[in-house]
Order: sequence, then C-alpha cells, then structure tokens
Amino acid sequence: MTNAADLHPDRIPGYHDGPFARRPELLDQRLFWHGHLYSCAQGNAGRLLWGAEYAWAEHRNFQRRLWGRGDWPAFTVPLAAGHRLHVVYRTIEDEAGVDYLLHHPNWDQAELIARDDGHFMGPGLSWTELVAAADNATPGGTTGDPHANLLLLLPALGDNTVPEQAVYRLAAALSARLGAKASQPLAAALLESQGPSGPVHWATAPDGVRINDGRYSFRNPANDFALADDRLARVSAALTP
Repeated sequence: MTNAADLHPDRIPGYHDGPFARRPELLDQRLFWHGHLYSCAQGNAGRLLWGAEYAWAEHRNFQRRLWGRGDWPAFTVPLAAGHRLHVVYRTIEDEAGVDYLLHHPNWDQAELIARDDGHFMGPGLSWTELVAAADNATPGGTTGDPHANLLLLLPALGDNTVPEQAVYRLAAALSARLGAKASQPLAAALLESQGPSGPVHWATAPDGVRINDGRYSFRNPANDFALADDRLARVSAALTP
C-alpha cells in the first residue's frame, strides 16, 4: 500500500531543489490556514475571515516562523493514474511564495500551473478540477482529508461558472479546518472574489484541451508565457475528473 512518504517529493524535476520537508502538522493549525488563504480574501471575504478581533500579532509571529524556515514545507495531493499535485512553500528570502505544480513520475519535468506570491500567476484550476483533486481517494498524500486538500488548492482556483452548491462544499471545509462560525457567508465571499486572478472563463479547445482566458494563466494559450500545446494537453488530461 502506498504511504505518504512514497509520494512526498525529494525532488521535483524541472523545479528548485528544495530542500522539501513534510509538515503535515501545519494543516492542523488555524493560523496556517489564515495565512494560506490570505490572497483569496479580498474585500468582504477578508473581513469575514479575520474579523475585528483577529489576533494580528499572533498571525505575524506564526508567518515569520513559517517563512523563516530553512526547509520548504511541501504538501502532496495524489490524483488518478499516478499524477500528483504538489503545493510547495518556497521559503527563499525576498522570493517567497507558494507554487502549485502538477507532476507524474514519467514526465521529464513538473508543470507549474499557479504561483501565489507578489507576482501571482494563475489560475491553474477550474472548480470541477479542484473538487475532483480534493476528493480523489488515491492514498499516499500529505493528508487523506478532502477538506484540507480543497483549502490547499483553493488559491489556484479561478472559475466564473462555480455551481451554487460550491458554497456548501467550501463552507464545510472552512468549518472543519478553521472552525469558521460564519462559514457559509465566508465561503460565498471567497468564491465571489477568487483572489488575485478573479473568476475566469474556461472552455474546451477543438483538440479537447481545457483552457481559460486568464491574463496571468499558464493555461491560457493566448499568453506569451503559456504552456506549450503538448504540455497544456497533458495538464488537462491529468486534471480531468
């Protein structure tokens, strides 16, 4: 049976060398999630996430310790057919950020599908792709909890056709992992703003590849920095529910 250590990256081809570290205990800490969702919480979402009495000093101290680490916390969400989504905390001084990478052991390099930092790139996932990844029952990830997987991947989301029931799915995750009391209003606000990229339109190209129209997205073939056609195709295939 596959275990978490089997899928945790010691090396991600075509990416930085790390050093990567397994830190599943971070996923049990409310302050981790408040920081992880920071870029998603625009406007009313931010007011609902933090509230008037939020302990900002505690938050800043936690973030200082997290980003001051000598290693790179990395979390893995396993997908079907051996594919993996890695969420990597790139703790480089003056270049810190969170990278979202898709990989398969047979690929020569991982595909960076989103980057959450001062130069945000994305989105990398539609709502359907995000939920399918979060709910995938393949063993061996950092956590077997779909709620944690959903929140880990949420900053990579951008989709202007999120279904109405998405609010309840996200609210359940926010309640389970953050203990959010007003989880449904918060979920609705997060899905409305959708972070730095905002909602984008997804479409299926004539060759069957899923693409979007995000101006900062690697999955928008109109962008100069978009993934090449063959790489867009393998990303789309790997993320197909």
